[in-house]
Amino acid sequence: MKKLLCVVLWFLPLMLFAQSTFDGTWKTNMAESKLSQKPYVFSVNNGMYDCESCAPKINSVKADGKDQSVTGQTYDTIAVQVVDANSIHITTKKAGKTVSEQTRTASPDGKMMTLAITNYPADGSQPYKVEVKFTRASKGPAGSNATSGSWHIQNLNEDAAGLTSTWKGSGDGLSMSTGTGTRWEAKFDGKEYPVKGTYANETVSLKKLGDRSIEVTYKRDSKLYSIEKITVSPDGKKMTSVVDNKQTGRVSTYIDEKQ
Repeated sequence: MKKLLCVVLWFLPLMLFAQSTFDGTWKTNMAESKLSQKPYVFSVNNGMYDCESCAPKINSVKADGKDQSVTGQTYDTIAVQVVDANSIHITTKKAGKTVSEQTRTASPDGKMMTLAITNYPADGSQPYKVEVKFTRASKGPAGSNATSGSWHIQNLNEDAAGLTSTWKGSGDGLSMSTGTGTRWEAKFDGKEYPVKGTYANETVSLKKLGDRSIEVTYKRDSKLYSIEKITVSPDGKKMTSVVDNKQTGRVSTYIDEKQ
């Protein structure tokens, strides 16, 4: 009995070391999060679609409802269809597979816009929906579709799958998976590890900043995409992520709560 107790006590420090403050399932509280207020800018004018705030920019795509080739995005074709003077429908695809479908609808007075998106995960998981509300910052070109112009994001609602992530720590690294099929496993050695379950060619690298804080760096096609500084509160109930998107120039803060 004493020998067994000694063995248990000897393993206890290793068990404690293996635990991580990040361990568990987390859900983003969008009401507490703060999204970047840098404007989103796009237009449909004279039969052409332009997205100035896309990274990279999308210029002069025919808004004829047919698949048009684009480069540098997580999708390789985009189809823009004008529904009426106040709304448009957009479908994106990767290698013929639908990535997302979205409808943008401007309010009758043109001051607000609703963006309704259905995303289709790369791993074949169930589609999930996102709804975004915008307020107008500036008008689009004269005679353009009412969805054209510059817009500030007001709020965002998303299905639980898109807001939930599960983390698991080890002595030398972390793994992360989401309800939409994205997942990775990486060590705290600064090396790049593959991100699976996305349409992008993406890698992740990790760096410890403290006992409750890490830095997560994402690259797409070997180019820096975003840097996230993630900190878990002392009570272990809240996780704060400051996401600096280097390609779009947007910095947002997300608050996740332990489930």
